[in-house]
Amino acid sequence: MARLTAGIGTSHVPAIGAAVDHGNTQTDYWKPLFDGYEPARKWVTENKPDVAIIVYNDHASAFSLELISTFVIGVAPKFKPADEGYGPRKVPDVEGHPELAWHIAQSLILDEFDMTIANELPVDHGLTVPLSITCGQPEAWPMKVIPLAVNVVQYPQPTGNRCYNLGKAIRKAVDSFDEDLNVVIYGTGGMSHQLQGERAGLVNPEFDNAFLDDLTANVPRLLNIGHTEYLRESGSEGIELIMWLIMRGALGDDAKEVYRHYHVPASNSGAGIIVLED
Repeated sequence: MARLTAGIGTSHVPAIGAAVDHGNTQTDYWKPLFDGYEPARKWVTENKPDVAIIVYNDHASAFSLELISTFVIGVAPKFKPADEGYGPRKVPDVEGHPELAWHIAQSLILDEFDMTIANELPVDHGLTVPLSITCGQPEAWPMKVIPLAVNVVQYPQPTGNRCYNLGKAIRKAVDSFDEDLNVVIYGTGGMSHQLQGERAGLVNPEFDNAFLDDLTANVPRLLNIGHTEYLRESGSEGIELIMWLIMRGALGDDAKEVYRHYHVPASNSGAGIIVLED
């Protein structure tokens, strides 16, 4: 049977991808952040996941405000990097796992999660930057990927508790898939940041580090953070952290932290990464 063995929470700041693409990871500005990523990369290399479910949000590359879906799962055999206005990132195409993706989609819908199914889906930095963070610059990504996009752009976004329960349903689906696969799940986005308005540039390290702590110490607190609290404490884009709760919900109650790193600034954001083993 398939096994969901670990979760990774990571920021997906677009400037991190640009630093990778332009060879700037060892400049004075970026080196502290990328040095902190190395243990997570080593963990991925050593644990050799077959499939990664990557929970992310689209940034008006595949979707627009004309059609807003709360949860979207990609079931295609391949996903190409999106053109976000400056040409697609020069990274490998993302290879999907249609059989597992369709199995998860069916299981989630029968468990009463209303999933949108995408047979074609360009993937933007929300998905490709986490791959660069954890896998470097390979000729081909070392695992197959199932994209799971979440609306965190247009209110109303799902609650953290709803996301956590979706993670539990994903775990149930993976556990019932009859193939020997090592599966990991990424929750991406955040951490605290705001891109516009009078508070543009807001970063709240206290909020971010408390969030990282409570992924193991006090998960119920995180499930009760409401939209207004995210907005007040972590900026207008801090709501992306609800996607980390899908990752956390897919792991057992006794999941343990094996690595974390937090750094400010990464562009105009607080950037964090955490690895949790089931």
